[in-house]
Amino acid sequence: MKMNIKITRIWLSAGLLVIATGCHTTQNDPTGPTGVTEIASRMVEDGGTGPFTAIMASDRKLPTHTIFRPKDLSKFGKKDKLPIIAWGNGACANSPWEHLNFLSEVASHGFLVIAIGPMPAEGQRGATGGPTKSPLMTDAINWAVNQNRDRTGPYYHKLDTTKIAVAGMSCGGLQTLEVAPDARVTTAVICNSGILGNPGDGMGGMPKLTKDHLEKLHTPVLYILGGEKDIAYHNGMDDFHRINHLPVFAANLNVGHGGTYARPHGGDFAIVATAWFQWQLKGDQVAAKMFQGDPCGVARMPGWRVEKKNIP
Repeated sequence: MKMNIKITRIWLSAGLLVIATGCHTTQNDPTGPTGVTEIASRMVEDGGTGPFTAIMASDRKLPTHTIFRPKDLSKFGKKDKLPIIAWGNGACANSPWEHLNFLSEVASHGFLVIAIGPMPAEGQRGATGGPTKSPLMTDAINWAVNQNRDRTGPYYHKLDTTKIAVAGMSCGGLQTLEVAPDARVTTAVICNSGILGNPGDGMGGMPKLTKDHLEKLHTPVLYILGGEKDIAYHNGMDDFHRINHLPVFAANLNVGHGGTYARPHGGDFAIVATAWFQWQLKGDQVAAKMFQGDPCGVARMPGWRVEKKNIP
């Protein structure tokens, strides 16, 4: 084992997990007899405000991604399973380093979040290996479905493979839209993004979707945008106005393209996204009130402006 801090061993129902707080830790033989394949993990902030303290992890079987999950998997099984969320990063980046607080917060409410890119090092800014492509989101979904069937792994029968979300920010939002027609997807969350009027105007690596792609969507859709000073505002709102065949909700907070992801616990964007996931993936009727009614819960939050279709 290679490490540079003191470690703590925690026994889970699936076997031994090595947790490193605030530092990258590796384990030379992560699989062992119990099938645990995580090779490094640490807590982001305090693990989130949800009922399940979350960790960020790297898995030997999916080294191209970062996993955010509740630390104690023994709490999940037949009665309470983890819905799955695949995440695409801004700038088509090969790392979720800009979204750690946000993704950890979502996971702490009982979700398995799988983000494109290897687990960031402590204090990492930026990433190599991009631009990433949309199939990496499909890889995340496929991995989770397979893990749920793996009798030797820590996620065996702990995941709800009937409840899968795709979500992402900026370029990751376009990746989300590209993957969203997958029949396994339950809902899509598009953050600071929308299909460009001229697909060739985007940065290299962006999916070159056209507006007719919106007709392929088959699930409820949430747009979270940074208001009129968000570079993606007009694209996202144009998407919203074109979608008439599905429940769709547009939520705007005037913070610009950077959103609130890096704020403590992901800020207001995490509150809105988590409520949507709780409603769409867990059937939480209290969370539904954040989007249902007039005014709905999001509209009551300071600074937020909302529009919706096909949602009471």
